[in-house]
Amino acid sequence: MSSRRDWLLEQMGITQYRLRRPQVLRGEIAVVVPPSTQLLIVTDVPPAADEPLIADVLKALMLTPEHVFTLTPDQLAMVSTTLSCPRWYLGVDIANSQGITLASQALETLYYDANAKRALWQQICKYEQHFFTDNR
Repeated sequence: MSSRRDWLLEQMGITQYRLRRPQVLRGEIAVVVPPSTQLLIVTDVPPAADEPLIADVLKALMLTPEHVFTLTPDQLAMVSTTLSCPRWYLGVDIANSQGITLASQALETLYYDANAKRALWQQICKYEQHFFTDNR
């Protein structure tokens, strides 16, 4: 039955589209965030691993790159579990975020905009009791 329908559509010049990943619509694809994640960076363009400004922020937060996981907003929507770690929205709009949330301009803007950097540091200071839990 469907082959006749396909043939008729082809004869009429109608292009049929096929989903590349139909399992996404069925909810079969999920993004798994590693349990060691202490900071989730949500950005359209993931920063390079050796990005100096990111390294400075991580150092200030007493985190290592192994404690950070980077996702795009689309991937965040596919996360399979509830996240309890802080999120840093880097150059993207905040989407239904509970808990600790940092928001800043895109990385290219942060490099040259002192006010944007100041706003980021103020947010970090606001949540310092969460980031700096060392009892020494």
